[in-house]
Amino acid sequence: MKCRIRKWELSDAKDLAAALSNKKVQDNLRDGLPYPYTEQDGKEFISAMLSADENETFAFAITVDNMVLGSIGIFRQGNIHRQTAELGYYIAEEYWGKGIMTEAVKQICEYVFANSDIIRIYAEPFAYNIASCRVLEKVGFQYEGTLRSNAVKNSKVIDMKMYSLLKEE
Repeated sequence: MKCRIRKWELSDAKDLAAALSNKKVQDNLRDGLPYPYTEQDGKEFISAMLSADENETFAFAITVDNMVLGSIGIFRQGNIHRQTAELGYYIAEEYWGKGIMTEAVKQICEYVFANSDIIRIYAEPFAYNIASCRVLEKVGFQYEGTLRSNAVKNSKVIDMKMYSLLKEE
């Protein structure tokens, strides 16, 4: 399947809600997302992404045949980390393991490095999320280490892994 990342459209809210109203998807994301995730939640998220500063927030829908399967974003950090940005992403469960996310990560990193002064993109997947770690490795991210007892998710203390990709790589 060939995926494409593109700017969000308000009409994407229904597909977004379908992808995020899945506990397995949300178990791999940070807390704070409503569950179940409604079309209205999707509209509010999309509106926020469309109104965000385009030099700070690089947010895209992941699509195949113009159907939204998930979300991907790179978010600039502040202060001394102003040329560093964090990558986050998710995709609907029925599309896991098909190479779509690897392609989407590759596309967004190329876009951000070509269209901004960002020099380092990092991601912090949960250590148990082997598939997410593999996506990053396939794109060329370097494993930097394990962040021990770095988060509490679903009432469990968990490790996270740190990966990064440099513009010069």
